[in-house]
Amino acid sequence: MNTPLQSLTPVAELKFEHAMQELESLVHQLEEGQMTLEDMIAACERGTALKKHCDTKLQQVQARIDQIIVTPEGTISAQPMENV
Repeated sequence: MNTPLQSLTPVAELKFEHAMQELESLVHQLEEGQMTLEDMIAACERGTALKKHCDTKLQQVQARIDQIIVTPEGTISAQPMENV
């Protein structure tokens, strides 16, 4: 693998865009088939965690969108977005 998985940022600390980029990179590396078995297993484990993290972030955004209120005057009211 290009980067040892042990040196990567913890998944929970990644912003959505960075997690998606890393997930796409892992998929590409797996598709190339140039990894050792141990690296493939570690990449799959990391990829699973990244996918779950991205799903959670998307659910948070959807919940935020669901809370958007358009007033009769046409203004938009929403609660502040946190850590997405």
